[in-house]
Amino acid sequence: MPRVAIVMPQLGESIAEATVVRLLIQAGGSVTTDQEVMEVETNKATMGVTALCSGTVEELRAEEGISYAVGTILGILDVTEEEVARTGVDTLEALELKRQAAAVEEAQAQSGEQNLHFAVEGDGYEEVVPQVVPTIRGLCVPTGTMGAHYISPRMRARMDEMGLREADLSAIVGSGTGGRVTVDDLEKFLDYIQTWPSSNASPMRLAVADAMRRSWTRPLATVGASVGLDKLLQHRKAQQKKPGLTLYLLRAFALAVKEQPAVAGFLIGSKVVHPRSYDIGVAVAVEDGVLVPVIRNVDQKSLSDLVQEYDDIVDRARRRRLTEADTKGGIATVTNFGTFGLTWGTPIPLPNETLILGIGAGVKKPVWSEKISAFVPATEADLEMTFDHRVVDGGGAGLLLKRIVDLLQNPAEL
Repeated sequence: MPRVAIVMPQLGESIAEATVVRLLIQAGGSVTTDQEVMEVETNKATMGVTALCSGTVEELRAEEGISYAVGTILGILDVTEEEVARTGVDTLEALELKRQAAAVEEAQAQSGEQNLHFAVEGDGYEEVVPQVVPTIRGLCVPTGTMGAHYISPRMRARMDEMGLREADLSAIVGSGTGGRVTVDDLEKFLDYIQTWPSSNASPMRLAVADAMRRSWTRPLATVGASVGLDKLLQHRKAQQKKPGLTLYLLRAFALAVKEQPAVAGFLIGSKVVHPRSYDIGVAVAVEDGVLVPVIRNVDQKSLSDLVQEYDDIVDRARRRRLTEADTKGGIATVTNFGTFGLTWGTPIPLPNETLILGIGAGVKKPVWSEKISAFVPATEADLEMTFDHRVVDGGGAGLLLKRIVDLLQNPAEL
């Protein structure tokens, strides 16, 4: 009788693995075509894995709470010849032949590549000072490299074995040349923390950590300004569908960026690639992390048009029901950390974005009124915008933030 594998599917082009959170079948049970057989969790959503055809569960290899790479066989079904012919699904034997052919092709491709890296023997290294000729007067240029930045092949191999990244070494004081962290330093540190309380990081936590590590490879800077909220709150009160403060911010951000699109571009080599549409992400706090669903063409929709769309996508984010399409293609992000009672912060943009705009909690303050020559109570909040300093300078970022403040003072135009 033919056998068909239940395989961890490719749940998105950037997703390499998923965690099984709930098994919906058991060995010996029957399944039908497209029946959901288990729920899996990625760094973005919880979704189902379905059976490709009808059959009986011969073997169930997946366990709840365990992460599996894309392509891993999670279970095996006994099926009929007629079912294979009807669905066109690959049998287990055909799947294995395809994998073997792919492995051979990959090995042949790798054997034709030339290794362009030089080898460093042992744990030593030779410091190389780059020859840099400044091309613009007044800009700093590199003067050399420090030993602390070098990782020996032996150390790199140990890190790869443990799944560690360079950022994971930040807590370790290096004893090597120039403060370099050695394998011995790493082993002593791991022994030192072995008895400390610990917990396994969730897929969401690991995804956020990876995104922030990649974001921090760029020179990021933050500018801030205060914005009055009284006009905005009065406008909101008069609306039948009441938009939240984050939605006002989203709309003002999109309109301001549209006026000077280069500030939201990203640098590729010697080119700044400008946005082709004004799709803005919204940071939504979820358990053990944050998701950023994207709202499309914000510049083309009024506040009233956006309310339902905004509420729907934020609700699906909180329930971890976003699709990959919901989170792709944003050019910038807004985040409202005022919902946690925070008055200011320094948000970090996603690796594929240049800008992120945050707003803190509104606070009552005495503000001087020239009209009556006295202090009057007003509600204000702090805006902070973090940007990639390679793409935009502080002056350009400041002008963009000022424009956002101006737009928020005229909420009827949003």
